[in-house]
Amino acid sequence: MRILGVIPARLASTRLPRKVLREISGEPMLALVYRAARACTQLDQVLIATDSEEVMEFAESRSFPAVFTPEDCASGSDRVYAVAQSIAADIYVNIQGDEPLLRPEHLDALLEPMARPEVEVATLSTPCLPDLIKNPNAVKVVTAADGRALYFSRATIPFDRDGVGNVPYQKHLGFYAYRKEVLNRFPKLPPSRLETIERLEQLRFLENGISVYVTSTPFDTVGVDTEEDLVAVEKILQAQKDKQAQTP
Repeated sequence: MRILGVIPARLASTRLPRKVLREISGEPMLALVYRAARACTQLDQVLIATDSEEVMEFAESRSFPAVFTPEDCASGSDRVYAVAQSIAADIYVNIQGDEPLLRPEHLDALLEPMARPEVEVATLSTPCLPDLIKNPNAVKVVTAADGRALYFSRATIPFDRDGVGNVPYQKHLGFYAYRKEVLNRFPKLPPSRLETIERLEQLRFLENGISVYVTSTPFDTVGVDTEEDLVAVEKILQAQKDKQAQTP
């Protein structure tokens, strides 16, 4: 079974322009993501999918495999779909280019449910930090006992009506694995009602009866959308370097 990792890398980000090439701890963010993805032994290949000549030139300068995709791709899933039209694989992994805290362990956990033939789409969650529970930028997910996502929302779900506390809130991490058949269906489905309301593309799967299986990982990430996110990630990476330097 061939597994292809795809890193959608759009340069024209609205909130943080050129973010995939912004430096964090002396390295462009895209390089950090690519190296972490390449360290996952389950991926047969990792490539960058972009609509930017500058990103292509950067990839070539580092010998990172990269392909051009249409400029009008509305989402990362659409960009992965564009790659799937010319590069064959059984499973495609959508690895966001703005996740510099990616670890190989994330991708191993993501691919775990794909060993079951009935699983068409998989994604990740992590325990939600208390200060993010009510933050609409931290998407929450609730799941059934078998790991199927029941709903994704920017709202606080599940709602603790009686205030009992100790609710196991899970934050969604935006990595996906798809079988080729369902990936081919996705762009042909019109944006769904809930997807449009919440601005969450994964709801299109659920509204069209496509199950999404969720694996929880202890390793949180910080998706970089703002200058504040960039600074926060730099501090985390610097702390990791300092800890490694102190380890005998």
